[in-house]
Amino acid sequence: MNGDAASTHPMWFPPDHPLVVRVRGLCMPYPEAVEAISHGRCTFRAGKRQFAIVGSAAEPAVLFVPDDLERPVLLERDDVFVPPYEGAYGWLALRIEPDAGDWELLGELLDTSYRIVALQRQLRALDERDA
Repeated sequence: MNGDAASTHPMWFPPDHPLVVRVRGLCMPYPEAVEAISHGRCTFRAGKRQFAIVGSAAEPAVLFVPDDLERPVLLERDDVFVPPYEGAYGWLALRIEPDAGDWELLGELLDTSYRIVALQRQLRALDERDA
């Protein structure tokens, strides 16, 4: 993990927080996945491009890049919202607690998010791993 902007932003969900630990378990198996702290939050990246962010305005949530076709359906859910700042760039967030919430759905959303931002070589490595 690196600390870009970590010194200027308070940590909302530190690396040892149960929500971060659980999200890390979903994100780190992806090819070339990297965890980094940015603006007081743990982020997960496909190389340099973020595909998951833990926490939204200190709320237990995980931000992700949705599939454009799934976006309207996701926004009908009570536990999905447009997060401040990242929402302007197409991101959505799923409210979730470490011990409650739809973790199966979150796994699917993170998979989609990774596939949207990943490089072709990362997608090939993922397909080879899954074959």
